[in-house]
Amino acid sequence: MKDLVIDLEAEKNEILKRYRALLRACKSTLQKGDKRMIRKAFDMALESHKDMRRKSGEPYIYHPIAVAQIAAEEIGLGTTSIVCALLHDVVEDTSVTLDEIEMEFGKKVAKIIDGLTKISGVFDTNSSLQAENFRKMLLTLADDVRVILIKLADRLHNMRTMEFMPRDKQLKLSSETVYLYAPLAHRLGLYAIKSELEDLSMKYMERETYQFIKNKLNEKKAERERFIRDFIEPINKSLIAQGLEADVFGRPKSIHSIWNKMKKKSIPFEEVYDLFAIRIILDSPQENEKADCWKAYSIVTDQYRPNPDRLRDWISSPKANGYESLHTTVMGPRGQWVEVQIRTKRMNEIAEKGFAAHWKYKESSTDSGLDQWVSKVREMLKNPDSNALDFLDDFKMNLFSDEIFIFTPKGALIQLPLNATALDFAFEIHTDVGASCIGAKVNHKLVPLSYKLQNGDQVEIITSGKQTPKEDWLNFVVTAKAKAKIKSALKEEKRKIAEDGKEILERKMKSLKITYNSENLQKISYFFKLQATQDLFYNVAKGIIDMKDLKEYQASEKVVESKPQDKMDQEQVQTLIKNIKAKDSDILLIGEDMQKIDYKLANCCNPIPGDDVFGFVTVSDGIKIHRTNCPNAAKLMANYGYRIVKARWTNQQELAFLTGLRITGIDEVGLINKLTTVISNDFKINIRSITVDSDNGIFEGQLMLYVNDTGHLDTLIRNLKQVKGVTAVNRFDSAIEKAS
Repeated sequence: MKDLVIDLEAEKNEILKRYRALLRACKSTLQKGDKRMIRKAFDMALESHKDMRRKSGEPYIYHPIAVAQIAAEEIGLGTTSIVCALLHDVVEDTSVTLDEIEMEFGKKVAKIIDGLTKISGVFDTNSSLQAENFRKMLLTLADDVRVILIKLADRLHNMRTMEFMPRDKQLKLSSETVYLYAPLAHRLGLYAIKSELEDLSMKYMERETYQFIKNKLNEKKAERERFIRDFIEPINKSLIAQGLEADVFGRPKSIHSIWNKMKKKSIPFEEVYDLFAIRIILDSPQENEKADCWKAYSIVTDQYRPNPDRLRDWISSPKANGYESLHTTVMGPRGQWVEVQIRTKRMNEIAEKGFAAHWKYKESSTDSGLDQWVSKVREMLKNPDSNALDFLDDFKMNLFSDEIFIFTPKGALIQLPLNATALDFAFEIHTDVGASCIGAKVNHKLVPLSYKLQNGDQVEIITSGKQTPKEDWLNFVVTAKAKAKIKSALKEEKRKIAEDGKEILERKMKSLKITYNSENLQKISYFFKLQATQDLFYNVAKGIIDMKDLKEYQASEKVVESKPQDKMDQEQVQTLIKNIKAKDSDILLIGEDMQKIDYKLANCCNPIPGDDVFGFVTVSDGIKIHRTNCPNAAKLMANYGYRIVKARWTNQQELAFLTGLRITGIDEVGLINKLTTVISNDFKINIRSITVDSDNGIFEGQLMLYVNDTGHLDTLIRNLKQVKGVTAVNRFDSAIEKAS
């Protein structure tokens, strides 16, 4: 590789240019002395990173400047955050210490940078504890939300400049982003950043689909802009006539949300109607906001017929992250549905800049839903015995949830996620109320604990001193708080029962002349396939394991090394990979040096040759192959990065792989015969199973069949679509699989 010729003078000018752009971005928030503080931070960062370069060959200082720019411009943070963004990698990557930063910039800055340094482990590709790291990161959120906001800015810039990274790092960062960081941006009200993070993740995880949708959007751009112009014109005239000042414009939907719609509804790109939303942003004083928004709504619905089921009023009841807006879907002039969002400038700033804009308007609003959410996160983090991965799943579930509003008997309003039950409501009021809840009255009618609440329900909880939390409660509660409290109560209950079981087991072992020591307890646990000795004591106390079973153990004299199932350390994984690499197989190349190895195909996504795939080291099944767009991929990569190995197919034809197709169409005589003829005769493909359902003339069939690779499958899909009466053919994944 020829040496890079670096023009230092040009770089110096570029750095200064970027620094000046940063100062312009934060001009509106600058107070006296702030500029000097930012300059000091910039100088320190410049000096510390002077010999460092990014993967692209650019000076490293470009990155902290860009992160500070995002923090100022796109999130709207103030001077302290900009200083921290400029210095966010200094302690970790250079010789500068936290004490030096505290001396120069004060305690607050040092504390935020400490938080940012602590959570850099979340990016560590070899870390076996991504979930634990994420938990640490949230602990810093409890101290200062700016840590998370700067981290989001850092992640956004890394995602924007990821083309120079190796493919496996791109996949790893993308899956982590879509699994955790995008939901976090969504929860903090940063919608623009959330959409961009999702789009950038998709760009690397599903390249072809991303490119396809992007090209399609560009093709129709002129036509779309013409439609938006025609749609907006009459609205603008009426707004002016009514004396309302407003900006009205069309905003394209993100590529990721279009792809989601295509997947959810199993429709091609051409049938996704709402490729854009119309936004009306009113310039109204705060006291007239509500009235003006409804006035604008009536102007829109005078021009176009609304869909009554699609009105969303987040002005009367804002979302928990502070989002306020009025959404309606109307029938446009060319017979297609158009989404219209109506809000004021203040509401728009909160929608775009989320958390940061909140502080700006804080004086005027009451305790925001966002503050309540942050305090909920703190409460969850205080629960010391929750498993990190469970915590992550519960937390993620609460990030994305839509809210419903429930009233207490006295009329107080409580926000819960969609699908919350009466029991969730009980735990939301107080842990003790939840733990002793036996039923509820919803709108004065008696309902069971598992009753799903509807928006606007009034709920009264009925309790009993004899009630204790039950295992099956976990099957229907949805809030993280209720789950955590039930789990810890069950644990406590189980611990008490296990104490009794311990004494019973000790007596039984004595009578069988088995020495009561930890080694034997481990062996007995392993014999009964139990994870821990506490489970053993519990089963003895419950009578699940009795004297007869213990005699069986004694007779079998199995001496097995016990190893808990899920705790795989890196060493074990490496050994497993080495062993697997030693075997010879002729289908899939896998591992860093792409050696041929033995593997299993994951049932959750049925990969076939031609699919973009990766290998996942499991505890019991060797390496499993998943598609990179498998429903489990993001979770596996984000939580078990260290167990991922690169994989790609070799060219081979003679082997057949199982895949599923969903076919819909108009039911007519002989349709199945035509389909099976195409599959069996033209393609010589074996069908494993076929299920067909016909309802009022609509045909829906699911086929499981064996194909050679993606090319083979694509040709088959094309030919099936040409059969008269068939309207759609889609490949589908099987059920979601747990990481083992």
